[in-house]
Amino acid sequence: MAREQGSSQAVPAAAALFAWGANSYGQLGLGHKEDMLLPQQLNDFCKPECVRSITGGGGHSAVVTDGGGLFVCGLNKDGQLGLGHTEDVLYFTLCKSLLGCPIQQVACGWDFTIILTAPEREGCLYCCWAEARIRCYSGFVFQWGTGLASSGRRLCPGQTLPLFLTAKEPSRVIGLENSKAICVLAGSDHSAALTDAGELYVWGSNKHGQLATQAAFLPMPQKIEARCFQNEKVTAVWSGWTHLVAQTETGKVFTWGRADYGQLGRKLESHEGCKPEKRDSFLLCSRPQNSTPSSLHCLTGANEAKPDQASAGCSAGLVPPQEHLIRMGLASEQRLKFSQSRKVSCGSEHNLAIIGGACYSWGWNEHGMCGDGTEANVWTPKPVQVLQLSSGLLVGCGAGHSLALCQLPAHPVLIQDPKATYPSPDAAEDPESQEAMDKERN
Repeated sequence: MAREQGSSQAVPAAAALFAWGANSYGQLGLGHKEDMLLPQQLNDFCKPECVRSITGGGGHSAVVTDGGGLFVCGLNKDGQLGLGHTEDVLYFTLCKSLLGCPIQQVACGWDFTIILTAPEREGCLYCCWAEARIRCYSGFVFQWGTGLASSGRRLCPGQTLPLFLTAKEPSRVIGLENSKAICVLAGSDHSAALTDAGELYVWGSNKHGQLATQAAFLPMPQKIEARCFQNEKVTAVWSGWTHLVAQTETGKVFTWGRADYGQLGRKLESHEGCKPEKRDSFLLCSRPQNSTPSSLHCLTGANEAKPDQASAGCSAGLVPPQEHLIRMGLASEQRLKFSQSRKVSCGSEHNLAIIGGACYSWGWNEHGMCGDGTEANVWTPKPVQVLQLSSGLLVGCGAGHSLALCQLPAHPVLIQDPKATYPSPDAAEDPESQEAMDKERN
């Protein structure tokens, strides 16, 4: 992307919303179900410049506007769109059951959706209190979509599942009444919420130890004990499909969950997941090594920001559009001051982080998203050598791709060999066999 030269002021370009890729269920919002290999501009279901965040699940998409409105489209067989029916929706459609309940944030699991409500504001575009079907306040968490219910019934026999796991319209997540959430997350089959007290709650499937508990399934939020984070408050958290990354108040970074692609950034004796054991009519997991949050010393300090940059880290592997859009021609010191600093990001099974201005990557690398010039999985965080002469500003991961916003050096130097050895701060050898790394993903 070329940067405009000259004036430190620039006229902002008109905003537009584009979608492309898989579209089997109409998740692109284009009115049909044909896959699109090239970006397609969407019709203005809302003003593009008012889009606050975009995210997607297994086959559905969600958009939150500045006014707090939630628009959804795509696969809906499990009621994951929250519209009260199970028909697929081919255009972005306003979730009317949330009228009067402004949304701060949305996250999509494989077949469910979770939201965090925003503070009440005057003049909100969709604050129609007279028509509101849900009255809520700042920090409420709602979830809907029945995708997790089958696993819950199988793994929690005899238990009545809470409504938010079986609802096809927004239902408040119970178990968080005494806490105020500041961000929510969704993995493939799990959910998480970070509170203003620095506590992390998790629920859903624990197949890969991502809930840091012995239970195979948590139907309601359960707090991960502070001792798991060396008795420090959690200040930021990110989620991949089956693993999580959290940062504490002193800058320590912890990882846990699925580990068979190196996504935890640390050596394990075994990459086996959670093996359920039946005991007294419910299922427990023989606690695997990867289910305990463990600190990665080489990542300490990642995501640090100046006071005017700070915000709760929260990710499900997608980059908010405001982090992509930078007005050309701003002075360099202005470009560094983003309202939401993203210096750690999780893809489905890989991660990116910025430490001391250097971009690091680790985890699943089948499509080269770790940026080392190979397709071999990366088992410990390593600098992306091609970017070693650039200063990393922001990073973002898709399921199988990576993005990084960098400040280029004044005199760019071509890196001839991206496969050359570049030492990791952990200096750990890759102990896993290629056979293990290439096993079929499930």
